[in-house]
Amino acid sequence: MGKPKINTMKELSKAIGISRPTLARFFEDETSVLPSTAKKIKTALEDVDYVYNFLATRQNRKSTGLIGVVIPQFKDLFLASLLDSIETAVREAGFTMITQCSHGQSESEVRALRKLRSMNVDGAIVVPIGAEASTQAVTEASGDFPIVFVDSKPAEFPPNVGFVGTNNVNSVGAMVDYLCRTGDAPVFLCMPKLSSNALERQEAYFHHMRARGLEGVVIPTPGDMGSWRFERFGLEVMDAHFNHGRYRDATILCANDRIAIGAIRAANTHGLFVRSGQSGGLRIAGHDDHPLSQYISPAVTTVAQKVEDIGKDGVSILVDQVRNGGLGDVQSKLRDGVLRIRESA
Repeated sequence: MGKPKINTMKELSKAIGISRPTLARFFEDETSVLPSTAKKIKTALEDVDYVYNFLATRQNRKSTGLIGVVIPQFKDLFLASLLDSIETAVREAGFTMITQCSHGQSESEVRALRKLRSMNVDGAIVVPIGAEASTQAVTEASGDFPIVFVDSKPAEFPPNVGFVGTNNVNSVGAMVDYLCRTGDAPVFLCMPKLSSNALERQEAYFHHMRARGLEGVVIPTPGDMGSWRFERFGLEVMDAHFNHGRYRDATILCANDRIAIGAIRAANTHGLFVRSGQSGGLRIAGHDDHPLSQYISPAVTTVAQKVEDIGKDGVSILVDQVRNGGLGDVQSKLRDGVLRIRESA
């Protein structure tokens, strides 16, 4: 026969002979009860089928201990790395993370924010897609709990909302400087306008080209390619240009590594990369230091975002707001990127 099913803490208290307040303290923090009591509870739990209802015990409290996170994609390995750093920082701060995905759509982002509001989270970290349609939902949510944006910015900033991300002006500038010092000035392969980073990095490219007395050039792309499938975007755009003999020996700065990976795939298909030790020819660089960027051939020269620091900073600012009742310092932090020189440029 199986273990007896226990549905409530009241039933559990009666079944194992431990008071409800003691059980509540134990499930909240084992170290809050005497070691002998904790051992007694653990031994008793081995003989019953009981699952502590984490959410139910928090709905009537001033603090639920929950931090919500909204990201636009689960499949993007950069965002997965960012989510990992956020989860670690949230756990170390003594909170529990609840994650929602907007799937790159404003309607889903609105639903995700409403879901977090229904859970009474203490605060939220959001990687926004920057759609105008989400502005009202973000503003309404920020009235319920503190919010910190990370990596990208919304269409409009509600009052008292922080931001943590990469200084795109400096990071793109570092790459433009390196490429100009080591070869031809770069042309720019933009990313679909799916987040604020797309426009910021393109503007940063033009800014630094003008500062050198050079004319910036953006590689033409189809206007209907708005998918988060950035590798496919880079592949199809550059394959079409290479087929027509364009940019075959250019220096190409891609707005992110995923696009660069697709562009490198197209270049390899056309046999455009010169052999190691030879000078001249096609060069392709990226941005982000995507986890796969160093393992393709040739490995991508890029600018690494400080993902762990961005996640930790975002959580630190948010937790300060939560613990001060929303009255903590509203901060914005920009992290400089780090140049990673590899074989592609």
